[in-house]
Amino acid sequence: MSPTTDNAPQTVIITGGATGLGYAVAEQFLQRGDNVVLNGRTETKLNQAAQQLGQTDRIAIVVADITQPEAADTIVDAAVERFDGVDVLVNNAGVFDMKPFTEYTVDELDTHLGYLRGTFVVTQAAVRQMRRQGQGGAIINIGTILTMNGVAGVPSSAPIAAKGGITALTKNLSMELAADRIRINAVAPGIVPTPLYGELTDADRKALHTMQPLGHYGTPKDVADAVLYLAQAKWVTGVILPVDGGVDAGGDGASRVATETSRSGAA
Repeated sequence: MSPTTDNAPQTVIITGGATGLGYAVAEQFLQRGDNVVLNGRTETKLNQAAQQLGQTDRIAIVVADITQPEAADTIVDAAVERFDGVDVLVNNAGVFDMKPFTEYTVDELDTHLGYLRGTFVVTQAAVRQMRRQGQGGAIINIGTILTMNGVAGVPSSAPIAAKGGITALTKNLSMELAADRIRINAVAPGIVPTPLYGELTDADRKALHTMQPLGHYGTPKDVADAVLYLAQAKWVTGVILPVDGGVDAGGDGASRVATETSRSGAA
């Protein structure tokens, strides 16, 4: 089974690992010396990511759509076959869009809830494997600050409903899995431009910077640093960690700034 000492290589599964936050998380774990299982829906993007990361001997690629039930066992089985276990799971895969609440269709809601269901099932498969290994483990979910601090200018009720479920799942499972020494936490990013944001103009970027109390938006590495911390923090579980430039701490004031900025033409 996988090594248990603090400095020994771990095996880390990352869903949605080909671009954006997932890619940055993979980079951090590889730099630490870990083995990484990159999951995504597009083989070309996964292969490109693996080549760019440059350590293909410690990377396994699994093409699977987590919204499909069979994907969970496929991903975990690949980790066990290639690297002999699972030590860390990073649930990153998801989609995001914005539109007024009454304009979302049931099909669009189902798309977002499919990622909640996929996160649930992949986590089940990983927990079963961690229990077989008997050495504990760490699960880190990628949520969003918008589940804790809504912004009128960012109408996104369907994806936020799904992310809210992930936040609740994190809290609940942290207690259920504690006896197994399986820790589960979540990172709640603020504005971190990734491919999900599409192309941004200079005006967009300037406006996004002004929405943050710290004066600038985040980077994928900011989120990846938090994920790496939670993967290694042996006495931390059930935490929803904001990585948001101070937006959550600012409460309503930060929300008003974000609302006015969005109405004036940002993102």
